[in-house]
Amino acid sequence: MALMRAIIIDDEPNNIDNLRELLTRYCPAVSVAGHAGNADAGIELILKTRPELVFLDIQMPGKNGFDLLKSLSSYDFEVIFVTGFEQYGIQAIRFSAIDYLLKPIDPQELQQAVQRAEGKIAEKKQNAQLQNLMHLLMESRQKSEHRIALSSARETRFVKTSDIIRCVAENNYTAFFLRGGEKLLVSKPMFEYDETLTGYGFLRCHHSHLVNKLYIKSLLKEDSGYLLLEDGAKIPVSRMKKDAVRLALQNGL
Repeated sequence: MALMRAIIIDDEPNNIDNLRELLTRYCPAVSVAGHAGNADAGIELILKTRPELVFLDIQMPGKNGFDLLKSLSSYDFEVIFVTGFEQYGIQAIRFSAIDYLLKPIDPQELQQAVQRAEGKIAEKKQNAQLQNLMHLLMESRQKSEHRIALSSARETRFVKTSDIIRCVAENNYTAFFLRGGEKLLVSKPMFEYDETLTGYGFLRCHHSHLVNKLYIKSLLKEDSGYLLLEDGAKIPVSRMKKDAVRLALQNGL
């Protein structure tokens, strides 16, 4: 089971340490990716770590927890508010059906809040996967707009096939090289993507390499050959694949 990536935003170091200890002891499915001591640092941490769950102190010097949330343009994470004051914004939180914990934190209430957050996160992932399936089933949708679900240790990303430059086998993992220079390591072997991506203009030129023909610049005639890509990558062509690669290129990139 994948760990739920979380961060803690609280201006009291003792509160951060206490919550970390409680999570380690009572919520082993939660992995704390970092903490911040104020709202501005919390915003940076959210953008950097892309957490699934945020433990957010409400009352902090300067900007409070609500101010932090107002500063964000989107919310792709669940929030569990943490506060030492029963009256501080609790009515609005209750009305919005969002979880909150009162300090000192009760371990059982922490477990229940984390379980509810875990269920919401799982539901959102399932909804995103279902939505992607619906997009794929819409025949009128352009193939270049189709997205593929890529599951890493941290997340499931939905990536347009046209944004994938190439794939490289790395033991039982597959490295996806995307437009913009990003590399995404996916926890599945490359053969699971071979047949699917071939239908989207990808070319298997080597047992360890799968290349999007959109990004092939030229075929270099060294040894059995190399594919030079638009991003400067030089991809080997195996002797067994040489004729098939040349035929595919002759039929148009």
